Amino acid sequence: MNATTPPDSCLVTRFAPSPSGHLHLGHAYSALFAFRLADAADGKFMLRIEDIDPGRCKPEFEDAIIEDLAWLGLHWEEPILRQSERMDVYGAALEQLDDAGLIYPCFCTRSDIAAEIASAGAAPHLRRHGPDGPVYPGICRRLDPDERRQRVAAGEPHALRLDMQAAFARTGPLSWHDRTRGEQIARPDLFGDIVLARKEVATSYHLAVTVDDDAQGVNLVTRGSDLFAATHIHRLLQELLNLNVPEWHHTPLLANNDGKRLAKRDKAFTLRAMREAGVDPEEIWAMSIRQIARAAATADGL
Repeated sequence: MNATTPPDSCLVTRFAPSPSGHLHLGHAYSALFAFRLADAADGKFMLRIEDIDPGRCKPEFEDAIIEDLAWLGLHWEEPILRQSERMDVYGAALEQLDDAGLIYPCFCTRSDIAAEIASAGAAPHLRRHGPDGPVYPGICRRLDPDERRQRVAAGEPHALRLDMQAAFARTGPLSWHDRTRGEQIARPDLFGDIVLARKEVATSYHLAVTVDDDAQGVNLVTRGSDLFAATHIHRLLQELLNLNVPEWHHTPLLANNDGKRLAKRDKAFTLRAMREAGVDPEEIWAMSIRQIARAAATADGL
């Protein structure tokens, strides 16, 4: 089944930063890109705060995000969606997947997984690599259901993984459309049995962003090209949870003056630093385009 967004719906885009540092020029480009598309189509621009990691996300950074976006002249639909307030929604999605027999508890530590992969020897299927690195070798997928229940009941720490083979068998072939790369065949199986929740964080990025895009009515997901591969997983989760399917538009990544991808540690490129230096917010878009051109030239060896 391929769920689709109603054709008569207005364009809805979003910007979804994590409040773990100050916004930089790359974030400004992403926010402005999404806002301008929605504004030009008389659509809606949504803001989401992706604060599911309590160890890294701080209220002061959320305040700074709001301040920076207002300085850029952006406005969005209210209310702002905060992921930290939606753990019950993610729990319901996990329960739906569990009822379908598609998730299982995984008790493996990182060292357990590394040891299993290292000892695979003549079993190349256990040494596969996916877009995120080594694919989980399915250790706990092979556990007896009674053993799983006993270990969970005993309070043993565990994560919840998606049984990728069972999930893909349920949906059948899937595709999705990217405005820059055209029609894409979904290959979530390349990632193996992904983690959907952990004890310390009750949802994963993949699950939360998929559920939230649907909840906010987003029908065009604009984000950096570094997240292109993750779309294969999100397309699968949309199908499993019977959610609407948006289009995607993956944008170029900005680089600093050394040709490295912009990060929150690049203090000179933070919007706060630029504002304090007297930069006109109207110049931010032009600056971001110049940095994209610089990054492209560096990648081409020019």
